[in-house]
Amino acid sequence: MVRFCALSFVLLILSAASAHAQTPAGPPAFDNAAAIPDFSKLIPAADTPAGVSSSLQILVLLTVLTLIPSILVMTTAFPRIIIVLALLRQAVGAPQLPPGQVLLALSLFVTVLVMTPTWQRVHADAIEPYFDNKIGQAEAMEITGDYMKDFMYRQIERAGNHDDVYLFLEYAQDREIPAEEEIKIENVPLTAMIPAFMLSELKTGFIMGFRVYLPFLVIDMVIATILLSMGMMMLPPVLISLPFKILLFVLADGWHLVVETILFSFA
Repeated sequence: MVRFCALSFVLLILSAASAHAQTPAGPPAFDNAAAIPDFSKLIPAADTPAGVSSSLQILVLLTVLTLIPSILVMTTAFPRIIIVLALLRQAVGAPQLPPGQVLLALSLFVTVLVMTPTWQRVHADAIEPYFDNKIGQAEAMEITGDYMKDFMYRQIERAGNHDDVYLFLEYAQDREIPAEEEIKIENVPLTAMIPAFMLSELKTGFIMGFRVYLPFLVIDMVIATILLSMGMMMLPPVLISLPFKILLFVLADGWHLVVETILFSFA
């Protein structure tokens, strides 16, 4: 079978070569050059305004794509979630379980769930009109920034961390803002809102992590006291308390309670 296929392939090549040798050299069979469309006119030259604008749009798009991980960390619910889960893992006493990739994946999926309403608004009012050529790139980015700023301000207001907004807004405007002055969200630039939101999320995440950490700390202290009273000072209390902490966490359905608390902590 292999020999037959090889022989057929050789005969095909020889027949094509003989046909090419019998074809007289010369111009192609058709002489109507106008029948071939000139697609080069559809592509704007690089030195024209349209070409420069297209190049800048591509450059901006590639820059935004490279900054997506940083934007995800800075302007979404991800920091609070990963801080609470990391402190929970440390409180249990098993720093390698669950693995870091599992915590990151869980944090990302919970972040997507929390951010879905905001992203749906962005898709409906900014992305779709932009792709339909109803609005420009600058207007689409402005609408996206307004929706993200609204989400961040609602989390700051829910946590009661308005002082962070005052801090960065006073520095940006180079003036002292009175406490009785009401801050309007449209007057706060993103350069002040994003760091204020990050400080607020760090504070909220550590507060929630402390509340999760406290029951496990009590178990460690009880086990250490019992071992000390029994004279077993050479035995590390962590070895004894770890099974009890895991048992308590499993019986209380700890993962469900922690994730539920995280979800309902967002405005």
